[in-house]
Amino acid sequence: MREFDYRRAFDVAGALALLGAEPEARYLGGGTNLVDLMKSGVERPALLVDVRELPLDGIAVTDDGGLRIGATVTNSDLAAHPEVRRRYPALAQAVLAGASGQLRNMATVGGNLLQRTRCGYFTDVTKPCNKRAPGSGCPAVAGEHRNHAILGATSHCVAVHPSDMGVALAAFDAVVHYETAEGRGELALADLYLPVADAPHRETALPPGALITAVALPPAPVAAASRYRKVRERASFAFAIGSVAAALDVHDGTVRDVRLAFGAVASRPWRAHAAERALLGGPATAEAFAAAADAELAAAEPLSDNGYKVTLIRNLVVAVLTELAEESRRTEEATR
Repeated sequence: MREFDYRRAFDVAGALALLGAEPEARYLGGGTNLVDLMKSGVERPALLVDVRELPLDGIAVTDDGGLRIGATVTNSDLAAHPEVRRRYPALAQAVLAGASGQLRNMATVGGNLLQRTRCGYFTDVTKPCNKRAPGSGCPAVAGEHRNHAILGATSHCVAVHPSDMGVALAAFDAVVHYETAEGRGELALADLYLPVADAPHRETALPPGALITAVALPPAPVAAASRYRKVRERASFAFAIGSVAAALDVHDGTVRDVRLAFGAVASRPWRAHAAERALLGGPATAEAFAAAADAELAAAEPLSDNGYKVTLIRNLVVAVLTELAEESRRTEEATR
């Protein structure tokens, strides 16, 4: 590990100033990803700016009925918050599925969104990797890629984004708020992560030196009937091999609103717009859910060893939406 300096910031302006004074500085939240990458030699910052003491650790209901989540809120506090559990249960479920209690106690919302999209080749500095050394190649394409991307990838990188939280936030149109030395800005989560293209080392659209300050969730009544389902290769905590965040509003057997996002299939949380369009206004049946999944997955380009993900995601979509539709039917019957 490279020797580094450490400074603690107590306000946003101070954090921005510290980072701006050192070109090789990095913000430090919980450190659950960054410190691991420093140990392996992938990340080599000259300065860590600790932002955990910034006054950004609140969760508040907004005037329009959404939520504003501070960037230094821990994953544990996010998952336990009563308004998160009531208004966006899939978000709480995603966080709880993401890591052990010890890691959730350390990891922060802002840090979770900015964890690196990575695979074993990225974290092994003895191997080539376009994300770590642009132009060196992507050995995963012809190598070990069982848990790699089936959507939106290119020959330059086939790694998948590891965040469970991000999948749920993508389903609910989250907006990321940030500050730079020039002022404040915001990005829809859908625009935060850059397409892989031929420059996979550029992962986000945040301006240089930007500090995430909050994540805003717009009001979404459909989100109250939502669920996150994650499949992993072992029962203990592990990255997903496929996941789905879903919300469904059904009335008299017809889909009035639906939200779908997939995880572990692309370099970013994947919003399933084609599937949503296929479902809106149609019947809430297993056949319709399967057809909608097929519409989304028609663009999939699996590699030789990860084609199973197409079937896995299709089955997850059908299972989760069927469960939500049945819950909606029982609720309708109980209120008649």
